[in-house]
Amino acid sequence: MPNSVFGAPWRIAPSSALLLAVMFAPERTAAQAAARTVVAGTGIPSSLPTGPRAMMLGDWYRVVSVSSPAVSPDGKRVAMTVTKAVEGENRRHSEIWVANTTGGEPQRWTSPNTESSNPRWSPDGKYLFFTSQRAGGKGNSWAIRLDQPSGEAVQVPEYPSGSMPADGSFAVFTDAAAPAPQVPPGDPFAQQPPMARPPFDAITRPAVPARFDGRHVVDMVYKNNNTGFVPGRRTPRTWRPQQLVRQNVGDTARKQITNVAYSHRGAVVSPDGKWVAFLADPRLRPDSVVEMERDALAKLPYDKVRDEAERNEVDIYVISVDGGTPRKVADWMGAESNLEWSPDSKRLAFIGRPGRTKNASLFVVDAAGGSPKNLIPGWQYEPGDLFWLKNGQLHVAADIGGRSALLRVDITGATLPKELIGGRRQLRAASYDAAGKIVAYTATSMTKPTELYVANADGTGERKLTGFNDAVNADVVWSDAERFTYRSVGNMEIEGWLMKPYGYEAGKKYPMVIYIHGGPHSAYGEGWFDEFQNLAAQGMFVLFTNPRGSSGYGADFTYSTRGRWGMEDYDDLMKAVDIVAARPDVDSTRMGATGGSYGGFMTTWIATKTNRFRAIETDRTITDWTYWYGSSDAQGLTEFEFYGKPWDNQALYDTLSPIRYVSKVKTPMLIVQSEEDHRTPMGSAEMWFMSLKKQGVPVELVRYPRSNHDLSRTGEPWLLVDRLGRLRQWFGYWLQGKAAN
Repeated sequence: MPNSVFGAPWRIAPSSALLLAVMFAPERTAAQAAARTVVAGTGIPSSLPTGPRAMMLGDWYRVVSVSSPAVSPDGKRVAMTVTKAVEGENRRHSEIWVANTTGGEPQRWTSPNTESSNPRWSPDGKYLFFTSQRAGGKGNSWAIRLDQPSGEAVQVPEYPSGSMPADGSFAVFTDAAAPAPQVPPGDPFAQQPPMARPPFDAITRPAVPARFDGRHVVDMVYKNNNTGFVPGRRTPRTWRPQQLVRQNVGDTARKQITNVAYSHRGAVVSPDGKWVAFLADPRLRPDSVVEMERDALAKLPYDKVRDEAERNEVDIYVISVDGGTPRKVADWMGAESNLEWSPDSKRLAFIGRPGRTKNASLFVVDAAGGSPKNLIPGWQYEPGDLFWLKNGQLHVAADIGGRSALLRVDITGATLPKELIGGRRQLRAASYDAAGKIVAYTATSMTKPTELYVANADGTGERKLTGFNDAVNADVVWSDAERFTYRSVGNMEIEGWLMKPYGYEAGKKYPMVIYIHGGPHSAYGEGWFDEFQNLAAQGMFVLFTNPRGSSGYGADFTYSTRGRWGMEDYDDLMKAVDIVAARPDVDSTRMGATGGSYGGFMTTWIATKTNRFRAIETDRTITDWTYWYGSSDAQGLTEFEFYGKPWDNQALYDTLSPIRYVSKVKTPMLIVQSEEDHRTPMGSAEMWFMSLKKQGVPVELVRYPRSNHDLSRTGEPWLLVDRLGRLRQWFGYWLQGKAAN
């Protein structure tokens, strides 16, 4: 699926998106510490009533996320990451749990006092590896030994991590060819904060280093949404190509099997242990040359042909596990990824995208060389993860609009993929046993947070292995959603959903709020989502759609909004509102709109075009695209979507900036923005707030500290829940007449 810049794609189960990241909150203030025990006035009771009832804010802390399932080689067990919120400490906590595929209660296998995630089994089943940052260790890879009493987890440096042959006797992985350059000794700026130090080749220097604690920037990339500000290089850039390295199991010695000027990526060992397939620059040019070419291309005046022209981004190569000269498998125009060997080590499957705006497809090619064969020509959707089973079957995971499925692919390419496991839900992170007979995966639906499931590889015999959310499911009546499709501009079919309010009664009218997703190439889908349930519990209809530009419907659909944000996609959204507003149970005089990131842009855009909504909440908004271009960490988005940099296409940047039309806004608006958001920086919210305030439009701005672009998904739990409460309050006040607290 395409990359999503404004907001994480909801193709991962939304409940997983909420709880997946493990974050230790920074030092708390005294007021925050007191809040651990004092909850009066927050709307979150210290003990929640039993159900059945509507969702309360405190229920968010009870929802558990299950992710990263891994089936043991013998198919008897499934390990998984289990993540939950620790409300009193304002953080999330992750552990490794294991369930038997035959059933029974799952068990926790890692200490509750440490953070553990991402389980994976050794091919012989003797070890369960996982990721953890623990005191006294080197690196973050730990293991539990299963073939003998082991007690607490240990590190196993003689067990390498990487791609292995079927017998698991060695691993091949990539590593840099040389150590990273170090700052020279005697550095006069060593005592300064990292960003205060003058970067390499900077012209200016601090007059007195000890007295300057600002930020000195010379590189274009100096901030990132997730990590914040990034210090500039203190030494000359040295290119460190990623080389192939081999390590035998049981031996800490490493053998570098390549030593060239280009990087190897995506290395996979053939099942027979003889070959390594990898991806590299199609002409095996040095990394420095490739990077300079990309830099030069990026600096050219924008021309549509430059980005649409077919380019051979990468090719597949095969090399002996003992080294030697690599052999190119095929010249294929486009970008290959997700290499997977056939069980007999004679063929390679891969996902190929012939162009940035072209549909990805599934190909197979002889490892000895030849022309790749498209196995799913004409298929509307795009393949995700690949699984070439021991019996020769090729399975793929794919998004089918707002839902997802596991499918079997015809290895001859004569027929389209056959769905094995699907339905109105989202399946994620499939894992198979060594024999290819058992598959485990997580699944979520509109009314069910994620749990772990297992089935036979042919799709039969599905069974649920965990019930981490059974308690909260028993208390809370999660609202379901009615799926519908409709035709919009150009007769394009759009998928949408309408979630009924808690306690819905026929014959009554209810307010409605439309949600607009981020991305822009993200998508809503058939999964549990706290934000929808939050407003449905408040007694409102929740409308959500995947307008053109969303992913999951093919590349033509996804990129149809290029250069046209706020045009036909706006029409798609308003068409859905028209359809729902005509229902006898929807009060068309009490409607609201909300959205984040790209959805934040769209909600401010909507406010300039119509007064049909009684209230709007805009989240992580963009109101001026030229300002955004200079302040964001993702300039490449609009360079591609708006056909160039602002000075290449200033008219489009201005035309699509809501701030140019702010004088038309009459709708009360709540603005939510994070102080450390480098994807959609604060300035857009500040401009919008001041403009509405000057015009007398009811407006509030909530600025969340210690938070970045991902506040609503992986932010501090207390702040995340606070935001959910404000959404209830804002729409409750304007749409339901409920008094403000």
